[in-house]
Amino acid sequence: WSNLTGTDRMTVDGSMKKIGYLLSLTIVSALVTAVLCMNALNNGTGGLFIGGSMALGFLGRFIIAMIVFITRPQNPAALMSIYAILEGMAIGAMSLVAEMTAYNGIALQAVFGTMAITGTMYVMYASRILRPTPTFNKIVFGLVMSIALLYITSFVLQLFTPYDVPFLHSSGAIGIGVTAFILVVAALTLISDFGFIESGSRYGAPKNMEWYAAFGILISVVWIYIETLRLLSKLNAYRE
Repeated sequence: WSNLTGTDRMTVDGSMKKIGYLLSLTIVSALVTAVLCMNALNNGTGGLFIGGSMALGFLGRFIIAMIVFITRPQNPAALMSIYAILEGMAIGAMSLVAEMTAYNGIALQAVFGTMAITGTMYVMYASRILRPTPTFNKIVFGLVMSIALLYITSFVLQLFTPYDVPFLHSSGAIGIGVTAFILVVAALTLISDFGFIESGSRYGAPKNMEWYAAFGILISVVWIYIETLRLLSKLNAYRE
């Protein structure tokens, strides 16, 4: 942080406002997408609309994220706003599919679960039970990269072969355990995000880093929601 320069400085308050903005965009986009998908279902074009929304959302957000990570723009507000909208499209359609294939109310349960996990991680961070030390961040980053590689491998295998990564999508005991582990890793990324905001504010990082802090929180929270949704779906299938 000591090597960074800039006249306007990053603050916790500024970061929180940007987090609220991006999360609000995502939530509104998800709700609008879910409503449009339900209308499409009533018109007989639901499958195509839901599939298109998920494909556009997930692929679009991946492309935007790569642009942000590679180019590191000085003013990333527009790109991150587009990312939040695409993220909302993806999880809105995904949530509707879960409601239809698992059980009614699963999306709301996943929302409350996400809120509980996020709140718990903040309490653990604020009470210094977990600290984003360099070693902690390296371990979490390594786990995140491993999980990302696992999902990419699964996607490629499903696209070009009849095979898949064992247990990643299964609803057996091991499959549930794998998803639960991934959910724990997703939750731990919040500790690194909180540490980024605190250290950036303490050492006077440039103002635009507030957007990157908000971007990191958004990615972590949505990942937690998706894995919570997947875990609830697997638990429901396992009970049946």
